[in-house]
Amino acid sequence: MPATVIVGGQFGSEGKGKVAYWMAREQGASAAIRVGGANSGHTVVTPNGIRHVLRHLPTAALLPGVQCILGPGSYIDVDVLESEIEAIGLSPERLHIDPHAVIVTAEHKEREAKLGLRNRIGSTQSGTGAAVVDRVARGDDVVLAKDVRRLARFIDQGPARTIVRQVLNRGERIIVEGTQGFGLSVLHAEDYPKATSRDTTASAAAAEAALAPSDIDNVVMVIRAFPIRVAGDSGYLPNESTWEEVSQSAGLPPNSLIETTSVTGSVRRVAEFDPGVIRAALEVNAPNILVLNHLDYCDASVARSGYPSRRVVDFLDNVERQLGQRVDWVGLDDRSLVPRATMVHGLVPATEGRG
Repeated sequence: MPATVIVGGQFGSEGKGKVAYWMAREQGASAAIRVGGANSGHTVVTPNGIRHVLRHLPTAALLPGVQCILGPGSYIDVDVLESEIEAIGLSPERLHIDPHAVIVTAEHKEREAKLGLRNRIGSTQSGTGAAVVDRVARGDDVVLAKDVRRLARFIDQGPARTIVRQVLNRGERIIVEGTQGFGLSVLHAEDYPKATSRDTTASAAAAEAALAPSDIDNVVMVIRAFPIRVAGDSGYLPNESTWEEVSQSAGLPPNSLIETTSVTGSVRRVAEFDPGVIRAALEVNAPNILVLNHLDYCDASVARSGYPSRRVVDFLDNVERQLGQRVDWVGLDDRSLVPRATMVHGLVPATEGRG
């Protein structure tokens, strides 16, 4: 029963959306599940060069024929979801929403704003956390997807568990796209309470997607060469650096590399590579596939040439030594993944398997 769960091994924005899209395409996935809420956006650049940022839909929604599922563990901002459906032209027949997914309301967003969560913990104040609190409190004012007329056409096939089981019983591949990163898990974050409102591990993603542990045959953990955290007082970031320093290190003019969050538009914090949080993530997630993105931040020339430079290969070797685990796939830019085996300086062009 083949299901692949994709999770982040740092503090989010590791490139999970790109990896989920690429794996869904390469593995011929029949269905894709996005878990969590609208408090993080996943970016994917399609082969025609169009850049998409999705906060609710799985990035495999951009592939023809893939069925998209929002499971019972989803927290849905209806306006955000409808805007994404319209933007990519997703037909109602390709989206299934579990009737027990929780709706994020304006009141949830207002509550987070009044609590000052953006200043306190770097929250996006999307209302997701407040919706989680209400769900756990089991109050009478919780709104479920089945109660929202605007979503009725996506719910008529029943609970996600039934659809998921039908796909698996046919022996077809499901991709589960986790959100955020291990270092933000409400259960495992070292600097709690500077964390998100959910657990961000593979086990939690499977539960939110209505999957059994035995359904999963691949756990993919995605990390990045230069980790980030969101702006503000969002928690400890080991080896914190600046975008100016990272840009110059990559061989680019100062501040050529600057990332902003897809939800708030704030400039992210950035750091040099540190193995600490990843080692913990490896212990809890036990991935059988490890992906390292943003190697072009080590040397911008690799994104242009497609060839591994000595600097990039040395960086990759050092990452593997520090983690005690081999990297399986690497990202040289915002759309490609290449096998680790091609990352030998001067021997093999790093073009095989480009996404």
